[in-house]
Amino acid sequence: MAGLNLIIAGVGGQGSVLASHMVAMAAIRDGLRARVGETFGAAMRGGAVASHVRIGRDVNAPLVPRGGADIILAMEPLEGLRNVAEFLKKGGLLITNTHEWLPVNVNIGRAKYPSMNQIRESVKKLDGEIIEVDGTSLAQQAGNVRTLNVVMLGALAATGKLPFSTETLKQVIAENVPRKTVDLNIRAFELGLKSK
Repeated sequence: MAGLNLIIAGVGGQGSVLASHMVAMAAIRDGLRARVGETFGAAMRGGAVASHVRIGRDVNAPLVPRGGADIILAMEPLEGLRNVAEFLKKGGLLITNTHEWLPVNVNIGRAKYPSMNQIRESVKKLDGEIIEVDGTSLAQQAGNVRTLNVVMLGALAATGKLPFSTETLKQVIAENVPRKTVDLNIRAFELGLKSK
């Protein structure tokens, strides 16, 4: 693959921004060009976050154009659906955590949370593919739910669609998480790799 347009979506506090920067660092380390751009919702923690990662020779702008995402990696299903609707290209891939993080408007009864079937149907309309991962449970199994972002990076690497090596990504993860959590994060990454 010559290039890749990736969006990592979630809510504030799930580590999607760090995950996007680690993907870009791994791409650069393997000799590719990468750009990262983020969009944030109204509230940082708990608000919508989408990190755009563009990898390729001719990449100048940091944001993925509408309908131009090859892959959307979602830490949370609703944020995955929102980004599918706007950014996923025809035939694209959604990799989503299946664990819900209910937004305020759902908690107070002003909105309804979509079912996984509705999310599957939205991807199907684009002739896309969906990979569902219980990333939250795998992060807990690794030893800390805060490793969700690294579990999901493992699931992304397992697709074989990244234009750089899984080993490079693993090294970048080890270098960019707190030193005392390296083993925990590598365990989380391996669980994500085996989830597909």
